[in-house]
Amino acid sequence: MASTYGNAIKLSIFGQSHSAAIGCAIDGLPAGIDIDLDALQDFMARRAPGSADTSTPRKEADAVEILAGITDGHTNGAPVAAVICNTNTRSGDYAELRRVPRPGHADFPARVKYANCHDVAGGGHFSGRLTAPLCIAGGIAKQALSQLGVHIVAHIATLGPQGVVDERLDPLTFSPQQRTAILDHSLPCISEHAAREMREAILAARADADSIGGVIECAAYGMPAGIGDPMFDGIENRIARIAFGIPAVKGVDFGAGFAAAYLTGSENNDSYRIEHGEVRPQTNHAGGILGGITTGMPILWQMAVKPTPSIGREQQSVDMDAGSDASLVVRGRHDPCIVPRAVSVAEAACALALLDALLEDGYPLGARVDMAQRALM
Repeated sequence: MASTYGNAIKLSIFGQSHSAAIGCAIDGLPAGIDIDLDALQDFMARRAPGSADTSTPRKEADAVEILAGITDGHTNGAPVAAVICNTNTRSGDYAELRRVPRPGHADFPARVKYANCHDVAGGGHFSGRLTAPLCIAGGIAKQALSQLGVHIVAHIATLGPQGVVDERLDPLTFSPQQRTAILDHSLPCISEHAAREMREAILAARADADSIGGVIECAAYGMPAGIGDPMFDGIENRIARIAFGIPAVKGVDFGAGFAAAYLTGSENNDSYRIEHGEVRPQTNHAGGILGGITTGMPILWQMAVKPTPSIGREQQSVDMDAGSDASLVVRGRHDPCIVPRAVSVAEAACALALLDALLEDGYPLGARVDMAQRALM
């Protein structure tokens, strides 16, 4: 199971949904990056289950234990290793899934791929539970990027089949007010009205023993121009690769995205002007990326998250042992909508992709910042 990511940094994620613990190792982080472990835990709390009536009733503190790589509040140059103990599992809810696969889950193809030796409890290594260690690594990456003045913000852009819509993130300038609103509202939305409507839609789906999905919009403000490469190591490639490692993500687009196909060139092109002695696009349909390389504008992208496949309704399946049709009612504790909890995961994925690109291009971080400053003296 390929569970590694990165060029300059190497992230490896391990564990299963119901294993004793899950965790990650991050190799390649420069020494001297200040890490606020309390802020990291606050970031983890945004993804943690059981924190609202719109999520699963299963509660996990997602308490991060740093095993190595951080000393006296900063990275020490060694690989960072961290774990989260799983404390609230009910593996018996999944006993029959080797035989009768859940529609919308990886149970069937995993049985074929791994000759029925895979872990089915809680979804095993296919579970969204594995986004918790992704958020550990991404939370550290966000703090590292803040040293360069890079801010990453995400929110729920649209939710559900009725298409409840939030305000859009500012495509040109970082707005601290938008970030504060997202963190303060009952769901991660800029508009309080949208947050209320989305909450009602999620609770209605739960009452109907069903689920809904949505679209998350993410922006990275403050990225310098000239980062990335054409063809296969562009910024879009890097973000898309890690975003598609998030279970339930079925689509990713950048800037105007698919809507660009319905525009003319004169409408879609971002015109240039000189502002304060620097080249600056006047619009941002490109999402801050051209030719795989950053333009200096905010990086804008979206990811589509499917409805939670584990629902309380009876569904059609098969009995793979008996070779016959079967029906299935999924047991266990599941989110009627995983989109709110995936917002912080989008931020984590974006941060890791951008940090990897910056380090590969030689941008100094941590102790290297001081070295670079001394070299200029």
